[in-house]
Amino acid sequence: MLTVTVTAHADHRTPEVSDGGVKRHGGGGRGRERAMGSPGRQGRRSRHDSDRERGTITLMLLVMFVALLALAGIVIDGGAKLAQAENANAIAQEAARAGAGMVNQAKALGTGTFAVDQPQALAAAQQYLARAGYHGTAAPAGPDAIRVTVKVTTPTHVLSIIGINSITSTGSATASLVTRVTGPGA
Repeated sequence: MLTVTVTAHADHRTPEVSDGGVKRHGGGGRGRERAMGSPGRQGRRSRHDSDRERGTITLMLLVMFVALLALAGIVIDGGAKLAQAENANAIAQEAARAGAGMVNQAKALGTGTFAVDQPQALAAAQQYLARAGYHGTAAPAGPDAIRVTVKVTTPTHVLSIIGINSITSTGSATASLVTRVTGPGA
């Protein structure tokens, strides 16, 4: 019986090429080979590259945080502004109704016609606003009507961070005295 053993020996020497480059195993053919990093470091950046980009994510997160904060301010305080404007209109309507209901009693009893007593109507509207804790104006809007304008100011919740400390809404309404039945069939 015959046994054959084959042992491969690796040649650890790097073959030199006459122009000073390194000869590739397998024939490759460019003459010179570029210096390469270790196989596990392909695609990694050098220490110099990573130092140059240090803090990039932090800056990006800071910009995104400011943008999200501004968006939250618009949503939260913008919603409060819409609710406040609706409230200002409701207060103006109630004050105008309170004033427009003030009938000139002397004229009503003497002639049988109903008309708004303008001084009394304006005083009633201002009194309603004062009792409710709002500031506004009441003015005549014709012989049997008054117009009330209300300004409502409230503090902001989120936008105060950037210096917008309050928001103001204005509401106005006109009310007139109606002394007859109106509508279909009247």
